[in-house]
Amino acid sequence: MVSRRDFIRCVGGSTLAAWVAAQARPARAGTGAQRPNILWIYSDDHAQNAVSAYGGRLASAAPTPNIDRIAREGVIFRNSFVTNSICGPCRAVVLTGKHSHINGFRTNSDSFDGSQQTFPKLLQQTGYQTALFGKWHLVTEPTGFDAWEVLPGQGSYYNPDFLTPEGRHRRDGYVTDIITDLALDWLQTGRKAEKPFLLMIQNKAPHREWEPGPEHLTTYDDVTIPEPDNLFDDYTGRGTAAREQDMTIAKTMRLGPDLKVWEALKDDDPDKQRAFSRMTEEQRARWEAAYGPKNRAFLEANPQGDDLVRWKYQRYMKDYLRCIASIDDNVGRVLDYLEASGLDKNTVVFYSSDQSFYLGEHGWFDKRFIYEESLRTPLVARWPGVTKPGSEADLMVQNLDCAETFLDIAGVPIPGDMQGRSFKPLLRGRRPRNWRTSIYYHYYEGEGKVHNVYKHYGLRTARYKLAYFYTLDEWEFYDLENDPHEMRSEYNNPDYAPRIAELKAELARLRELYRVPEDPPAKT
Repeated sequence: MVSRRDFIRCVGGSTLAAWVAAQARPARAGTGAQRPNILWIYSDDHAQNAVSAYGGRLASAAPTPNIDRIAREGVIFRNSFVTNSICGPCRAVVLTGKHSHINGFRTNSDSFDGSQQTFPKLLQQTGYQTALFGKWHLVTEPTGFDAWEVLPGQGSYYNPDFLTPEGRHRRDGYVTDIITDLALDWLQTGRKAEKPFLLMIQNKAPHREWEPGPEHLTTYDDVTIPEPDNLFDDYTGRGTAAREQDMTIAKTMRLGPDLKVWEALKDDDPDKQRAFSRMTEEQRARWEAAYGPKNRAFLEANPQGDDLVRWKYQRYMKDYLRCIASIDDNVGRVLDYLEASGLDKNTVVFYSSDQSFYLGEHGWFDKRFIYEESLRTPLVARWPGVTKPGSEADLMVQNLDCAETFLDIAGVPIPGDMQGRSFKPLLRGRRPRNWRTSIYYHYYEGEGKVHNVYKHYGLRTARYKLAYFYTLDEWEFYDLENDPHEMRSEYNNPDYAPRIAELKAELARLRELYRVPEDPPAKT
């Protein structure tokens, strides 16, 4: 018998439309109780290392009990990765199930083609209600949603503006709370109870400049955040890209916008004025009461050298984790509502982030590189009656697989031009024999852009990683078993030559599989 997926690969667009319509008719006659609801809670730059369910150095210092609850009641994906570690492109990959070069959104300077196929549109066609609230960051207006209200661009933490089909308006409050309010209001009053739904709750936090909410301005004041062992990495053993990036805590982080030491700036400094311009008098008073004494103590101490880096690390990490504390609070609000309303029994809940983030590893913040801290992303899911509570999945998944998984959960055929694979079997605790053994990665933004991270592509297997910085014509290779923190490239080590040759062949296969265009010539 020909599978649905094989059939779809063979047919044209009009035939596919008829196929989808025919297969969807029984589903439309069903109710929300028969077809699972899908709830996608998505954050921006939330590092896997900052979810306490994953363990690590931050787990006891900054727990995330509500996100952990999803993992405890469902499954945690231990090897979840992205295809292109930057905000907008990750969102485009989730929507389309296609790599950046196929969906057309390679960098944050691109505009998303909203006319193309996305999984929300396919769910709509088969009777799902679809809603999106929060960060969008794809320039063009959302399509495929019955209801949406999104932040313009990066959005603001305090009293943010929102875009709607009716226009732009401002909402009072803290952005993470507001986004959750909008989602809960839609669940309560904005949908038809007899129909299944897709709800995407997409947070701005914890994106730079990490402005904590009013309830968490002093959270972690009495905590010392553990440092990574390579906070003072000098990039020995790595190539040009690691040495020439511009994303270090030591040099790149600004005292004003990034670290909130506004006392170090003049009152008419544009960054200082912009930071407080959206706050009410009450909000600013609470902010200054929380930060003023700490900032004055810092200026009086006037740390230098490594001491200054350590102080900057602590301030950065505490603000970043404070933003996550608000996310975790609001995840708890959503889970509690699902339980109180009875929706929890037939709702698949996911929590993830567009990509991970450097939390001082290699002395960095931000993302972009193929290295582990930005290649990984958190992913936990709960599906009552399907996922075994407290289970783990260790096979490699990517954000490329999300669209396919959501469609599979809903019983909707997966179009053959999508490039990922449904991980629904992994939610059920299965281990498909023919699951992928390597993943492909490609970062397009390049040198001279934000943070000066050179363009590169590569692959990761269970043990090894090979990366090619093609405008530099430089290769890097890492043995993750022997060097999990990627402190030394072994590309020129003859002992690894046979393995590197195998990986280059596999990389060529992946590039052909995903129809990646040829590289531009390397720098001369």
